[in-house]
Amino acid sequence: MTLLFNNISDNQKKKIYHILQANTVNYIKDINIISNINKNTFIAIIEEGKVELIYNDYQGNKKILNTLEKDSIFGNLLINITEEITCITKENTKVTYIDYDKITNNELIKNDYYIIFLNNLLTILEEEIRKKNERIEILTKKTTRDKLLDYFKIQSINKGSKTFDLGLSFTELANYLSIDRSAMTREIKILKDEGFIIINKKRVTLNMM
Repeated sequence: MTLLFNNISDNQKKKIYHILQANTVNYIKDINIISNINKNTFIAIIEEGKVELIYNDYQGNKKILNTLEKDSIFGNLLINITEEITCITKENTKVTYIDYDKITNNELIKNDYYIIFLNNLLTILEEEIRKKNERIEILTKKTTRDKLLDYFKIQSINKGSKTFDLGLSFTELANYLSIDRSAMTREIKILKDEGFIIINKKRVTLNMM
């Protein structure tokens, strides 16, 4: 995963924050931080802690869109921030906000480390677009089985190995695939019994490629 401040020193990071008039806020657990910010154009960087992006539909159902930890970023460049989206802190969390308009119009753009910063941001945006396209591909599959197999195949390709760490709890995976957790658990057992996968805790080996 590309980090926004890869190959940038702490001192250079402080300079970037200063010129961009970044605002750092500390939150306690179980706070919806989106309700406290300008939703127009921003990038938020998780400096410490953990948050969950949650979609709340008109029927009151909640779906976890993503879990973000230290060094993750979010904002309306990465996800459409609407009234249905909440971002809930799961522990004490520190977040830095940057107005996107300031990123592309400032005096730092001539500095080498700022060019690195912009390149990192563009790479992150490309990675997020790829992830969204992968999820769209998975969600077009009609059955729980096909969604699971497609997800495992994509993870295997991305990791360059038939064996990879799942990285999600079963509840998080079910949310990601938009399927019932119990039905998913049953299908995983069937896939194991049929020899398509070997799974030990969160370690998966794919035998279908």
